[in-house]
Amino acid sequence: MQFTISLEPAAAALYRRVAEAAGLTIETVLADALFKLAGELSLEALQKHP
Repeated sequence: MQFTISLEPAAAALYRRVAEAAGLTIETVLADALFKLAGELSLEALQKHP
């Protein structure tokens, strides 16, 4: 499955630099960041509603 997201130019530049520094693709860096955010939001939601 493929998704397309739009980033502000500054955010795109940041993720591009992170990807280059880590030797990864920008897609991998964005996927990892979104996955981590999803996990954090899920934990936060669980703590608010026991």
